[in-house]
Amino acid sequence: QVQLVESGGGLVQAGGSLRLSCAASGRTFSRYAMGWFRQAPGKERESVAAISSSGGSTSYAGSGKGRFTISRDNAKNTVYLHMDSLKPEDTAVYYCASARYIGGPYDRKQDYDFWGQGTQVTVSS
Repeated sequence: QVQLVESGGGLVQAGGSLRLSCAASGRTFSRYAMGWFRQAPGKERESVAAISSSGGSTSYAGSGKGRFTISRDNAKNTVYLHMDSLKPEDTAVYYCASARYIGGPYDRKQDYDFWGQGTQVTVSS
């Protein structure tokens, strides 16, 4: 069974930065694409960023382009999301997810079969 454990969320002022981490276990981490999603109260879960299994390709949703950076360390079975210039509208629960497929990156929720429990990010104005 795949387990994904996020960490690094918290309260930050607008304009600040956070780095989220997601530690994975249970299958060969380096074979699968990974992604970060977020869900704000009353809203659908949406893609934030995704990365291919090798880490050589990334994709970003419009909301995070230019401010967020996804990366992975396959030796540590960990994927990261570095977030700069945070805005109050970035407030949400952030989830990491492991894709069903190798290669990638993938942007759709249905492309992912394992999810973490989420970590809260709150950006104050």
